[in-house]
Amino acid sequence: MGNLSSAQIGYSSDQLAGFTIGVTADRRSDDLIAALVRRGAEVLHAPTLRIVPAGEDDRLIADTHAVIEARPDIVLATTSYGFNGWMDAADAAGLGPHLLEVLAGARILVRGPKARGAVRAAGLSEQGSGAEETTASLVDLVLDRGVDQQTVAMQLHGYVDQDQLDRLTEAGARLLTVAPYRWADPPDPRQVDRLIEAIVGRQLDVVTFTSAPAAEALLQAAERADQLSGLLAALAGDVLPIAVGTVTAAPLRRVGLNPVHPDRFRLGALVRTVCEQLEARVLHACTAVGSIELRGRRVVIAGAADHGVLLSPTGAMILKILINAEGGVVSKERLRELLPGVSDDHGLEVAIGRLRGSLGVSGMITTVVRRGYRLG
Repeated sequence: MGNLSSAQIGYSSDQLAGFTIGVTADRRSDDLIAALVRRGAEVLHAPTLRIVPAGEDDRLIADTHAVIEARPDIVLATTSYGFNGWMDAADAAGLGPHLLEVLAGARILVRGPKARGAVRAAGLSEQGSGAEETTASLVDLVLDRGVDQQTVAMQLHGYVDQDQLDRLTEAGARLLTVAPYRWADPPDPRQVDRLIEAIVGRQLDVVTFTSAPAAEALLQAAERADQLSGLLAALAGDVLPIAVGTVTAAPLRRVGLNPVHPDRFRLGALVRTVCEQLEARVLHACTAVGSIELRGRRVVIAGAADHGVLLSPTGAMILKILINAEGGVVSKERLRELLPGVSDDHGLEVAIGRLRGSLGVSGMITTVVRRGYRLG
């Protein structure tokens, strides 16, 4: 994923104000969070996995020795982060010059432009790239050129796509793999539990995903907590899942979700997509006290001097339901069904009262006796 540029993706310090976004990333999460916070968003960060770097994994050194001894015919580089990590680990182990000599004699193929940049930065040259930035596309390229009786070394990128490895071996390749980093359990599983609760409770507007393993890990964590059905229901409706690309989106699609993703698999494009999708979710309504705009949890009332009122998650949900009713009456029963933690009429009346108090104007929310509520 590329560096962020405010000029490229557009920037306003309040364009995401009122919205709350979940971030599941471990690597480069600081960049993503900073970009969202600069635009006014609240962020709930819960890495669903953590990356164990090469320096903590002795197996990488053993695999590097094996590559040097095998002198592969073909080398597949899949990510810049992974390829750079491999070079750094080899240097630290005193194997750098030997590895570079072996790689220089091999036919190097890359998954995409980022991996190409890493290969060239190491003083090497690639001889081809996949049509798409996916491991499957890279393997397609290799198979088109033939691998029977050839030794192939593949740099993995945390998530092992066994199907692609099998395609190479079934085509006759002698396959070696190196994993400059691997995925491990999250640093704080309690953060993941809180993220799941926030999604199920519709307290988030968006959840972002920057790797397929992280998406898969969230689903598995929800299943262990007996929250998978609630999580899927929320991600299919009120909480929008946004992935960095098609590969990252795949685990979510397999369970019936329809995550949004940018055309370019870059961090800047992901932030732009978040901004565009949330702008499309801004709600407007005309009421007895004038027009209102609901941006996540922030409501802006026409003519107000300030920048709006930040509502509680429950208050924002009530107002959203009433706006979507387009002036119709929403029954108490329906509101209780849709509001987590509100189980009786008294609890609903308390929540409505707090919302009215937060809005600070009278006449916006009307009680319809024995029926429910509507916008005034």
